[in-house]
Parts: sequence; C-alpha cells; structure tokens
Amino acid sequence: MDLKDGVRTSENKVSSEARKLSAFVRDHTKNLVDRLECYEDIISLEIGDTGLSRAKTLEREFDLRQLYIKYEGDNPTGTQKDRIAFAQLYDALRREFDTVTLATCGNYGVAVALAANLAGINCKIFIPESYHTDRITEMEGLKAEIIRLPGSYEDVVMESSKLAKKNDWYDANPGGSNTPLQISAYSQLAVEIFEDLGDAPKYCAVPVSNGTLIAGIFRGFVTLYKRGKTSRIPKMIAASSANKNPIVYSFLHGFDHCKDLRPELIKETKLNEPLINWHSFDGEEALYAIKESHGEAFNISDKKLRDMSTYLSKKEGYKILPAATAGLIALLELNEKMNFEADRFVAVLTAKN
Repeated sequence: MDLKDGVRTSENKVSSEARKLSAFVRDHTKNLVDRLECYEDIISLEIGDTGLSRAKTLEREFDLRQLYIKYEGDNPTGTQKDRIAFAQLYDALRREFDTVTLATCGNYGVAVALAANLAGINCKIFIPESYHTDRITEMEGLKAEIIRLPGSYEDVVMESSKLAKKNDWYDANPGGSNTPLQISAYSQLAVEIFEDLGDAPKYCAVPVSNGTLIAGIFRGFVTLYKRGKTSRIPKMIAASSANKNPIVYSFLHGFDHCKDLRPELIKETKLNEPLINWHSFDGEEALYAIKESHGEAFNISDKKLRDMSTYLSKKEGYKILPAATAGLIALLELNEKMNFEADRFVAVLTAKN
C-alpha cells in the first residue's frame, strides 16, 4: 500500500544570518562553546515565536468570541516539529554526537534534517517501506540519508532506536529518553500564548498523534500558573482521526492509562496519516494532561478535516494541512454543545499545506 501524506514540499529557507552562523557551527576547529552559542542564535532567529491571530470570521460563523489561532506553519519547515528537532540537535551538538537518527512519515524527518544540516551533524532517517511522501526530496536535499524498513511506523521507530543504541547515534525518536527535552521544547508554545494574551485561555485545542505536543503545552501552562504568571491552567482539548488514536480512544473510554489499538484496524488515508497510530509513544503524558486540566477529547472524520482546511483557506487565508485542523474542529464542536460563555480560546494549527 502506497500512501501520500498530502503535504506539499516546503522551501525550508532560513535567513542569510542563520546560514552564516551555521558555517561557524559546522567548523570543528572552533571552540565547542562558541559553536553552541551560534546554534542557539540560529534557534532564536528561526524557531518558534509563531503568530497568534484572532479569527474573527470563524467567530462570526460559529458564534464564538475571542477565538485565537496559533499558527505553527511559520516555522522553517512549515510545522511545529521544528521546535523539538532544533532542541534535540542542540543537545546532540553539546554532547558531541556525529550522527542523529529518527523514524518518520514526513514532517518530523524534514525538521530534523534541516536542524542537522545547520549543525553539521549526519542524519539518518528511517521510513516505512510502504510509505511515500514528497518530503523525501527535501530530506535528501538537506543531505539526510533515507533508509527504508519493513513494518509500521511504530515498528520502524523501535528499530531506529535499537540501531541508535548499537551505533552510538543520537536517538531523536519519540517515547525515549529525550521525552522530557521534547516536552520542554513544546512548552514554549504556552509561554508564547501567554505573552500575547496576558493570561491563559479558557481552552487550548491541539491535534494529537504521539501526544508530545499537547503534553508539552500543558506542562508550559502548569509552570506559568505555579509561578503566578497566569490566573488559571487552560482545559486541554485533544483531537485526532476518528477511532484511530490511542489517546483519544483511551480518554473517551475512561481508561486510566493509554491503551494501544489493534494495528490491523488502523486505516491510513491521505488526510488522516499525521494523526493516526496504534501506539502513542507519549500517550501517558498526553492523557494525564487532558484529565488533569479537566479537558476533552474528540474523534474527527476525514471529511471534517478536509472541509475545515478548505474553509480556512477561503475565509481566513490560511493554507493548512487538513490534519492540523483537528483541534480547531473539536473546539468549535464543544462550543456548539456547551455554548461557551465569553472568554478566550486558542486552537493550535500545527502545519501549513
């Protein structure tokens, strides 16, 4: 079965200043501390600080006041994955690894390939044999080595991690020892939302796959609240492809842990691929975030994903990957059910199209 992820290739451009800094980082004759400082400057220049905009057309259409869109498509490779990719490559550079490895079906691979290219670190990307994405061209253009393996995405993640341990490569896969680092990188979204709003929103809605993103945003808001920066912690809304994500499934069935799904029941499509899996590597952290915040979880159909992507393009001017709209759809459906009182609400759109 050959599948496409529906993501158009990105230019993956960074500024000329970032390229100059990269030349210094890649020069092994330079002092490591100075190289790390330059790479940190690249991160400051290029990663995060994405736009938070009020979606007034959506407000009028769906009768909801103060709805804000956090648009992660402003990152260099067009998705939120740049945040964890660059954080880990900084760590790999600091620990003097010469190779980084990961398994991917597209977006994450491009993000790590760019981060590794700017750091001067070799990049080995493992992709399931059955999966085909136009973004492979981008990965190869960034000098990453593509390695095909049989099995599902989850199988390839585990094999990539085994090879990392065997060959002393830096393991950038989800669900491993780097989970705290990845969650910390995503927690910066909460800080950025707070800086723009001046407080935490009532609800924060996020698409979920492995669960790292929603866990990180929740962690960021918890930290802000404990430091006395915000008056509350938002209720976290998780949304994913209908009946094809363990986090949403486990929440809706009242489980106290994230239960794996049966792999044979997971059917990938061009629209749902970024959201689905039978095992969510950071599912426990994500489930905890939803429950502790008294949040909600939603199943979203392919048709709703496609329709919302089209709507955002026509009405709000956003070119959004359909899967990236899952959180927004869930937030609007919850408003329809509960008729929210006036407050502030944030939906994270994770990827451009």
